[in-house]
Amino acid sequence: MNALACPASLKGVLSAREAAAALAEGLGGAVELPVADGGEGTLDVLAPTLGGEWYEANVSDPLGRPVVARWLLHDGSALVESAQAIGLGLVEESERDPLRASSRGLGELLAEVQDRDPSEIVVFLGGTATVDGGAGLMEVLGGFRLPVRAACDVRAPLLDAARIFAAQKGATPDQAAELERRLLERRSLAPFRELPGAGAAGGLGAALAALGAELVEGADLVLDLLGFRGRLDGADLVVTGEGTVDRTTWLGKAPGEVAGLCAELGVRCALFGGRVVDRPGGVEVYELSGDPERAREDLVALGRRLARSRLA
Repeated sequence: MNALACPASLKGVLSAREAAAALAEGLGGAVELPVADGGEGTLDVLAPTLGGEWYEANVSDPLGRPVVARWLLHDGSALVESAQAIGLGLVEESERDPLRASSRGLGELLAEVQDRDPSEIVVFLGGTATVDGGAGLMEVLGGFRLPVRAACDVRAPLLDAARIFAAQKGATPDQAAELERRLLERRSLAPFRELPGAGAAGGLGAALAALGAELVEGADLVLDLLGFRGRLDGADLVVTGEGTVDRTTWLGKAPGEVAGLCAELGVRCALFGGRVVDRPGGVEVYELSGDPERAREDLVALGRRLARSRLA
């Protein structure tokens, strides 16, 4: 028997690595291969496999306060995670204000990274507190002088940044409508509105495309860097999931991509969610208790349940 524990993070509850360890414990032994799609924790998922050298930069958080953001230099490529500078996790729930939150800190981070002259920059987009369409970033950064890839955590077009994702960042329906209006007013983003990934990280996908970056799917890139397809050879069970399984899971999030690859290659895949809002047909889905205090216990129990089903 060969099981892979491949969860994404349960935001604000367990990191992907912590979730993988809990699943592996319940399964009675499994290969721990946590995954990500560009959001918070992506570099922590990649670093154990890729290696490289960590650097730090002093930048502004989404509300303009000082924060230290880490980035990774691997084989000449600078790997940058937007959530390190402007992540939702840097802002207390009571402080969340997407009308005010700025992407300026990511611009500061990218400017410093660019000054170190890497061969390329890969920017992982996702998990930000912002819906400013990169307005703050573009106040600092006018363009790139080296190749840049923006790895987007979702395939969403620009306006979905307000229509679908703003609520997760604290926006009311009226505020979401105002954010959509602001995005529509950004003339520099107009040519990129329908580009897949343009709506990632509050519209940063469109902003980076306007500055010359190539948009790529974050989950695909991360899974490729982890050698995920090769790890499926001989596997009889893959367990993946995240905090909430909903329609965004199928817009490019890592658990949806893992499930899709498993289906393509005929490997059994169990998908879990702390909450399950969207349960598509043909996918083996498990809903946890939804209690953050029990998340680790829930995952150990799920691992045990799945281990029993493998032996039945």
